[in-house]
Amino acid sequence: MPPPLRGLPYFFHQCDTADVIAMVVEMINKLIAHNDSIRVTHTNLTRFHSRAAPSITLYDYISRIVKYASMEKSVLILLLIYIDRACELHRHFTISSLTAHRFIIAAVTAGSKAVSDVYCTNSHFAKVGGVSVLELNLLEVEFCAMLEWHLAVSADALQQYYTNLVRISSGYSIAAPPDSVGGGVNPGRHLSVLVVGAAGGSEEPGSMSFIPYPRSGS
Repeated sequence: MPPPLRGLPYFFHQCDTADVIAMVVEMINKLIAHNDSIRVTHTNLTRFHSRAAPSITLYDYISRIVKYASMEKSVLILLLIYIDRACELHRHFTISSLTAHRFIIAAVTAGSKAVSDVYCTNSHFAKVGGVSVLELNLLEVEFCAMLEWHLAVSADALQQYYTNLVRISSGYSIAAPPDSVGGGVNPGRHLSVLVVGAAGGSEEPGSMSFIPYPRSGS
């Protein structure tokens, strides 16, 4: 008999940070498992590629950033939105064991500035993330350009990503929405499934699609 699901609060800001880390890492690891089978060529090589996969696990890496950079839960969820945007805008880009860590430290650095009132300096993020300040500066600029400087995210979008993240993560369930939110997230405004790659083991890059997001100029 499978163990009972761990119940989580409906609102993401009430969720324990450790649970958000676990769910985000689980989703990113699913992408990595698919995308690591895709060969690196000159057409999909980016500044985010490392020469070899870092020895630190993704869970330990993100936990380290959260611990030493006081990263907010909203920025953790923001990582998934940024991955969606990057993969949508750049079809050849993949989150893999070679790109995940450097993409994440760049995303956290830029995302903290976009949604947090208080955030660490680039020199502090660089030290925590294990890269030089110069390299982080270059990664951040590359990251912002990749997303066409579309870094802002609404609270509603963060909540929708969190809701779907809980629903598709293993071992978790989400509480019913309070009466004050009128029945919860409108199902017509978001996707309720995780899309990882293509069927049949193709070499199409995997991505996550939870909700549609506004494009530049829309």
